[in-house]
Amino acid sequence: MNWVLLVLGGILSASADVAAALPASAAAPKLDGAKLGLFWASPFVAILLSIAVLPLVAPNFWHQHFGKVSIACALAFLLPAAALHGVAVAAYELVHTMLLEYIPFIVLLLALYTIAGGIRITGSFVGTPAVNTALLAFGTVIASWMGTTGACMLLIQPIIRANLWRARKTHVFVFFIFLVGNIGGALTPLGDPPLFIGFLEGVDFFWTKRWMFLPMLVVAAPLLIVFYLLDTYFHRQEGPAPASITTGGEAFGIDGKLNLVLLAGVIGAVLLSGAWSSGVSFVIFHTVVSLEGVMRTIVLLGLTLVSMRFTRAETRTRNDFTWFPIVEVAKLFLGIFITIIPVLAIVRAGEAGAAAELVGLLTSGGQPRESMYFWITGFLSAFLDNAPTYLLLFNFAGGDAQTLMGPLMRTLLAISAGAVFFGAFSYIGNAPNFMVKSICESRGIAMPSFFGFLGWSSLFLLPLFVLVNVLFFA
Repeated sequence: MNWVLLVLGGILSASADVAAALPASAAAPKLDGAKLGLFWASPFVAILLSIAVLPLVAPNFWHQHFGKVSIACALAFLLPAAALHGVAVAAYELVHTMLLEYIPFIVLLLALYTIAGGIRITGSFVGTPAVNTALLAFGTVIASWMGTTGACMLLIQPIIRANLWRARKTHVFVFFIFLVGNIGGALTPLGDPPLFIGFLEGVDFFWTKRWMFLPMLVVAAPLLIVFYLLDTYFHRQEGPAPASITTGGEAFGIDGKLNLVLLAGVIGAVLLSGAWSSGVSFVIFHTVVSLEGVMRTIVLLGLTLVSMRFTRAETRTRNDFTWFPIVEVAKLFLGIFITIIPVLAIVRAGEAGAAAELVGLLTSGGQPRESMYFWITGFLSAFLDNAPTYLLLFNFAGGDAQTLMGPLMRTLLAISAGAVFFGAFSYIGNAPNFMVKSICESRGIAMPSFFGFLGWSSLFLLPLFVLVNVLFFA
């Protein structure tokens, strides 16, 4: 990963030189989406296709070089942008994306991953349909309060241990991604990154709990029922569980309790950063970084270091904790966050941009079409990452939190539901999806390919999304 840091360091260093040469009052040299053709989306398409195809056709190459592929796709946008639109424009877009989007995103995930990875639930669970369904239901409930990443890291190892003996278990972890990694995070800004962005934009903390509860229930309850029936079918085809699992074993308990305190610290840091307005900010190459945002990042990194320092090595070892999943997410999402810049610029251009026809679908007679907000937010979230997509549609709908929580409440609900629910639709819709896939594969569990996962989500999620649309937005 050192070479990645060197490349980015060089780019950021060049950005700093450009910034020093510009007057402090100069307007931000933003990328003008109205001047961009659809070919500017090709680096983003390239990284998506790489994620989808290379693990299938060249698994060894992908495993060793996915970080280089990610950087190559990022440079495929940054270098032409610098050449055709100016170094200042490319530098601003990079600095803005890194400071306000990528770094806060990855630091929060790192803290949740590290801290939750230091909590080990002990006990000899047996992967029966009842136990598996109970674990998924529990994960769905806690995901809104400790984040989908934290809930996944807390429960993925116990559910792996419970089902490792089974020959047919892929479906368990697909539904785990659906429910614990995504749907369960719908009730609070702590649960899922797009809702956290809404919170920072002024949406009340408990607004999501009040209005997202019923849509979440419409999706989660049927998924749990279907999972129980499907797991029962596969379980009947299994032989008896090994005696080593069904007899003896560990007593139920929690190892690494310090990390529960640290997890509360993460929740507190996130809450405080949204509720506290210091009025102090720093301008770095036209990018305004608030003091509360800086403090949140520092506190989260501090909590991460405390967890690394004081969690017993044995706890992480017995939890099968490795750094690879978070490294994989960091490298791949670095490329995704950078290559998505021109795509978002095109959409922001509205009717003046290359995506005018798509943008025109969102309104009718000057009024928002909630159903289209739900589907467009959803499908963009599934393939563009749900956090920046939420912000994009939030601003397209006016960007005023009070109006969106009032007269345009259904529009905000459509954006929120589309971003959270469709995060489960593909591996790149939400960061925990990749983490769970990587952890499962490291334990020898066969997971669906990129397109295979789309098949699972199309079969089990799309009908429920249609139902949500009919009940709440039609």
